[in-house]
Amino acid sequence: MAKISRRKRIWGWWFFDWASQPFHTLLVTFIFGPYFAGVAADFYLGSGLDEKAADAQAQATWSVCLAVSGLFIGFCAPVIGALADISGRRMRWIVMFSLMYFVGAAALWGLEPDGQAIWWIVFAFGVGFVGAEFALIFINSQLPDLGTSEEVGEISGSGFAFGYLGGLVALILVLVLLVEQSNGKTLAGLDPIFGLDAGQMEGTRAVGPFTAIWFALFMIPYFLWFRERPRTGQRATITGAVRLVIVSISKLRARRSLGFYLGSSMFYRDALNGLYGFGGVYARLVLDWEITLIGVFGIISLISSALFSWLGGKLDKRLGPKPVIIGSILILILVCVLIVGMSREQIFGIALTEGSLVPDIIFFGCGVLIGGLGGVLQSASRSLMVRHTDPNYPTENFGLYGLSGRATAFIAPTLIGVTTAATQSARLGVSPVIGLFVLGLFLLAWVKAEGDQT
Repeated sequence: MAKISRRKRIWGWWFFDWASQPFHTLLVTFIFGPYFAGVAADFYLGSGLDEKAADAQAQATWSVCLAVSGLFIGFCAPVIGALADISGRRMRWIVMFSLMYFVGAAALWGLEPDGQAIWWIVFAFGVGFVGAEFALIFINSQLPDLGTSEEVGEISGSGFAFGYLGGLVALILVLVLLVEQSNGKTLAGLDPIFGLDAGQMEGTRAVGPFTAIWFALFMIPYFLWFRERPRTGQRATITGAVRLVIVSISKLRARRSLGFYLGSSMFYRDALNGLYGFGGVYARLVLDWEITLIGVFGIISLISSALFSWLGGKLDKRLGPKPVIIGSILILILVCVLIVGMSREQIFGIALTEGSLVPDIIFFGCGVLIGGLGGVLQSASRSLMVRHTDPNYPTENFGLYGLSGRATAFIAPTLIGVTTAATQSARLGVSPVIGLFVLGLFLLAWVKAEGDQT
C-alpha cells in the first residue's frame, strides 16, 4: 500500500469536519431544530394549550431530546475510548458511529407537519446525535498524531474553518433547492426539487436524508487518506476499559490543571451547546422568523465561523489556546445578556415600535459572534486538550474530554427547559447559559496554559 503523506493525512482528517458539520448546522441549529419547534408548538396548541404555553412546551421537548442524548454520550464516551486505546482499533468504532449518524439523520424525514411522530423523531435524532458525537471523540483523539503541540492549534482551527465552510455550502444548497417558505417556494423562488410536496413540508424534512448522504459522500476522503496507529494486539474488555477509566479519573487528583480544565470546559462547552441547540428555536419562537430567514441567518453565522476559526487558529499558534478561550467566553457572555434582554417588543425594557426591525438586526449581529467565537472556542479547546493529553492514551483522554463536555450536557437543556416552564417565556428560558459561561471562566484560572502532559 502506498505511503500516505502527512499533508494528505491532515486533509483526510479535515474532511471529517466537512462531512459531519452539517448535522449541527442543518439539523441542530438552523433548519430541523426550528422546524421541530414549530411542529411541536402547533401540536401542543392543538392539544388545548395557549400559544405561549405551547411554545414553552415545544422548547422543553427539544431540551429533553438534547439532555438525554448528552447524558448517554457523556457516560459512555470514556469507556468506549478506553476500549479503543487498549486494542488500538479505532477505525471500526468510527465506522459504526458513522452508520448511526447516517441512519439517525435519514430518519428525520418522518416528522410530518401534524406532529404525530414527535417522540419517534426525538429517538431518531438522538441516535444520529450520539453517532456524531462519539465519532468526533475518536477523530479528536487523532489530532496529537498530526503535529507538535505548537502546530495542532493551527491544524485544529483550519479543520474547524474547513468544516464550517462545508456547513455553509450544505446550508446554501438546501435553502436554494429544498426548504420551502410560507409561499411554498424555496429561497431562490423555485419549487422544492424532485417534486417534493411543499404542503407537507417535504423540502424541509428532506434535510435529514440530505445530511446523511452528504456525510456518507464526504467521509470517503477521510477513510482513504487517514491512517491510524498500528494495533496493540491486546484484547479489550469492558471490565478492563472501566478499570482504565477509573484509574484515569483517580489520577486527576494529581493532575490539577487537567482536572480544572475538564471542569471549566464542562461548563462553558455546555453553555455553547445550549446556544447552538436553542439559537434557531429562539429565532422561531421569540422573533417569529420563517425557516428560510433562519437559514439566511445561518449562512451569515457560518461565514463568520469559518473566518473566525481560521484566524483563531493563527492566534492559537501565536498566543496559545488559553487566552483565545478567555477572550471568546467574555464576548459570548455579553452576547447572551443582549439576547435575554431583547424581544420583538423591547430591548432591556425600552419599548420598540410595532414592526421594528431592530431585534432582527441585533440578532443577526449576535449570530455572527456566536458562530464565529463558538468556532474559535471549540478549536482552541481541542488544542488545549492536546496539551493535557497522555500520548499513550489519546482516545481515553479525549473520552474524558467528551465526558466533561457531555456528562453534564443535560444541564443547559434542563435549565433552559425548567426556566422556560417557570417563566413561560422562551426568551428568558435561555438565560441559564450566562451562568454556565461564568462558571467555566472562573475555573479556567487554575488551568496551566502550557498543559500538563504525562
